[in-house]
Amino acid sequence: MTPTLFGRIQTRLFLVATVGVVWTLVIGPAIRPLVDDADLGDIYRLAFGALTLVAGVGVAWEFVYHGLQQFRWEKDWPTLLGLLTGIPEGVVVYLLLSRGLPWDVGDVPVDAFLVHFTTTWIVIWLVANGPMRVLFIRWRFRGGRLV
Repeated sequence: MTPTLFGRIQTRLFLVATVGVVWTLVIGPAIRPLVDDADLGDIYRLAFGALTLVAGVGVAWEFVYHGLQQFRWEKDWPTLLGLLTGIPEGVVVYLLLSRGLPWDVGDVPVDAFLVHFTTTWIVIWLVANGPMRVLFIRWRFRGGRLV
């Protein structure tokens, strides 16, 4: 399957809104020791701020990725490269989050951000390349579109 641009956007938003939210709720208490003097509410505000940016900035990234893919024969990334695209996205999300976007979350500890972002990215990538292909059979044949 070669995902279409809108299929990639739909899949990204769906996975962030489902898998990302559930994983953030699970990983939140594990991040707490990495943030000094923060209660769980502060941790979740930071984590969901990052997740919101992953969804929003990720849609913009999809247009950039789509343009770059037009130079490839199969018009898609190899699966491993799809995993590695988290590196530039993580840098941009961290810079925006540390500057108070989408809302001021205070000081953003790098180690807490890295644990949350990296694990969330990997879990979403694993679901997209495993269970998503089994549970949403038509998704594969519709260019990644869910709707």
